[in-house]
Order: sequence, then C-alpha cells, then structure tokens
Amino acid sequence: MPKSPNARHKTIIQPRSAAILLMVTILDTTWRAFVPTVGGTFLGVGLDKLFGVAPLMTIIMIIVGFATSALLIMLQIKAVRRV
Repeated sequence: MPKSPNARHKTIIQPRSAAILLMVTILDTTWRAFVPTVGGTFLGVGLDKLFGVAPLMTIIMIIVGFATSALLIMLQIKAVRRV
C-alpha cells in the first residue's frame, strides 16, 4: 500500500501538561520583570560613578528598566493570548 508523500514528514507533537506550561510561563515572566530593572540599576550606578552625577542616572535607568520590563511582559501576554 503506497504511502502519501506527506506521511513521512509528519511529526507527532506531544501536548505539554498544564503544570509544565504554567511553570515555563512563570519563569519567562520572572526574567522579563527582573533583568531589565536590576540591570538598569547597576548600569545607572556605573554611569553615576563615571560621570559624577549621582543619583540622576540611577533613577533614570531604574525608570527605563521598569518601562522595559512592562513592555516585555505586555508582549508576552499578547503572545500567550494568540496561542
């Protein structure tokens, strides 16, 4: 019995359990929330020391990091809603 040409290229995708999917989403959200904010804080402290304008750059970079975190999380929520 001949097989169709598409039959050999099909892959079986195992469905993920809800618990694993939830855990992956939580971990993905965690780095999106903390890395830009903490990184911005350290970058701001370094720029303050470099330019001698403490605490101006630290405050600016914390705000930029927070805004970046909010944007990344909003993009993640949109991606999850599409699936």
